[in-house]
Amino acid sequence: MSQAPYSMGDVSQCTAPVRGHRSAAAAAACPACRYRYSRYGRSSYSSYSSPVSSYGSSGSSYRGGGSSGGGSSGRRSGRTRAGGSVTYSPTEWRSIEPVARKAAEQAVSHPERRDLFLCHAWDDRESSAAELCNSLESSGASVWFSEKDVPLGTLLIREIDKGLRNSRIGIVLVTPALLKSIEQEGIAEKELSALLATDRVIPVAHGTTFEALREVSPLLASRSGLSTADSSLAEVAAKVAAAAAALGDIDA
Repeated sequence: MSQAPYSMGDVSQCTAPVRGHRSAAAAAACPACRYRYSRYGRSSYSSYSSPVSSYGSSGSSYRGGGSSGGGSSGRRSGRTRAGGSVTYSPTEWRSIEPVARKAAEQAVSHPERRDLFLCHAWDDRESSAAELCNSLESSGASVWFSEKDVPLGTLLIREIDKGLRNSRIGIVLVTPALLKSIEQEGIAEKELSALLATDRVIPVAHGTTFEALREVSPLLASRSGLSTADSSLAEVAAKVAAAAAALGDIDA
């Protein structure tokens, strides 16, 4: 009597990258692989681990994370060029991952560019913007920051244009002062307009919310970003620096 042909099921439905197949129950529950489990038994999955996404020689890497109990929590981890490590929540990773991909592409095609262009309100230049810039640089990121990169006697708008052109990613420090600058169509608003023309921008809400940002800039608010509501500015800076430092390809 001939045996019925074996079928794996639809591999696009495989839950391994998200949930793992480290246990028999997890393997049997996967709509794509349960047939394999029933045919070959538990031992086929005993050594399975979730795929790892990693970047290349810059020293920045991202890996699938798990809870202390061994199951996948959906978190990702990364490293900065300075050797620090960061952990992204699932929500943060959804914001960071597309920009990290762009950083990797830009690093290959434009290795001479700086990692980040820091867009900020004029009133924040000596306070939160300076703090953010210092934290980014402490994490090994190269940053274009007007307070350090605009020589005396030069045309500010022209220097900003050069800084935008020669940076891989834009980071927008969203503060009450920036919201005011956007409404008044100041210089920060012009920088923001240039950044929004790309898909390489990370907004960071500090001392305000994305709901407040949506009232003055729905386009920027529609971009997922990070917030200092539950983390320090230095911690957020490390997460941005780790994403910006990524070189090479990222696995799908």
